[in-house]
Amino acid sequence: MIDHLDHLVLTTAHEEACTRFYVDVMGMALESFGAGRKAFRFGNQKINLHIKDHEFEPKAQLPTPGSLDLCFIASVPLEEVIARLKEHDVPILEGPVMRTGATSRIRSVYVRDPDLNLIEISELAP
Repeated sequence: MIDHLDHLVLTTAHEEACTRFYVDVMGMALESFGAGRKAFRFGNQKINLHIKDHEFEPKAQLPTPGSLDLCFIASVPLEEVIARLKEHDVPILEGPVMRTGATSRIRSVYVRDPDLNLIEISELAP
């Protein structure tokens, strides 16, 4: 019945820092839509942004910054990801480590975004 994820919503308490992280570090495109809404676009998906205490309706029952655990598949080798993270002074919490992804084994590093969401950045393993 379900084919793929279109978008998800991230609630932030730090709009500017969050935008810098997802645009400058993660390389996503900032997009504006609707009545002043923002999203981070990458590939065929996007992350819609909600600002804590100013969320759009309808919303999650308890929208909370720092409650997400997301895994992204990189479009470049993991070594390039690691270099970019170092370039932006983003500490790696763990990795590279081997994990099981949705379709295959993946090699991953873990970081935190400005709201302390856990972000896993991975490459498909051979």
